[in-house]
Amino acid sequence: MANVLEKETGFTMFSDDELKDVNEVKRVGEYVEVMCGCTSHRYGDAVGWLRVFVNGYLEITCECTPGCKEDKLTPAAFEKHSGRETARKWKNNVWVIINGEKVPLYKTVLLKYYNEALRTANGSHKSQNGRGHRDEFIRCTRCNKERRFRLRTKEDCRIHHDALADPNWNCSNLPYDKITCDNEEERGSRRVYRGCTRSAACKGCTSCVCFGCGICRFSDCNCQTCTDFTRNANVKA
Repeated sequence: MANVLEKETGFTMFSDDELKDVNEVKRVGEYVEVMCGCTSHRYGDAVGWLRVFVNGYLEITCECTPGCKEDKLTPAAFEKHSGRETARKWKNNVWVIINGEKVPLYKTVLLKYYNEALRTANGSHKSQNGRGHRDEFIRCTRCNKERRFRLRTKEDCRIHHDALADPNWNCSNLPYDKITCDNEEERGSRRVYRGCTRSAACKGCTSCVCFGCGICRFSDCNCQTCTDFTRNANVKA
């Protein structure tokens, strides 16, 4: 059955032929989900579910133990969470099952969109000045919990921009990740992973920190930051 993305746009992320030998794979909404894992010599296999999005974004829900609450992990964070001894090589260490065998991600078609996103790094994930936009957090005014904002597209940046300007922002205002104040806050060990393409646990570098570009500044916004950026951009033009 066609998924939402295919029904609405006619676009199919992966052909049936590309996925025919991949075990435990399914199309869900606007992404493809497949069972994955990472093996530690000490702890054994940590199993999870990898979601592959057309914009190249990858996230994993861990099921290493019953009741594990680690979800929406980057592959690098999942690799570390699994206890893998030689971490920092998630493309090699995170695997999926193909024809009954564990195959590292880099040998599969599943990284096609991730690799395309890296090659076109000056597109939606990269700003016009060559920098990217790392994940940011905003604290709910009701429960005082920090919530993650993934800044992958201009729309994502606008959602974060408007939330940052709202003095009464709360969990129920988050348009994706349908959560409430009752949901637990991300663990501190997970919050260090903010989507930098250079280093998983980066604290801020020239690859992931942007100080203003056409992706994260808006000509229809009247805030001082956007107004100054638009004015300067017009002068340079």
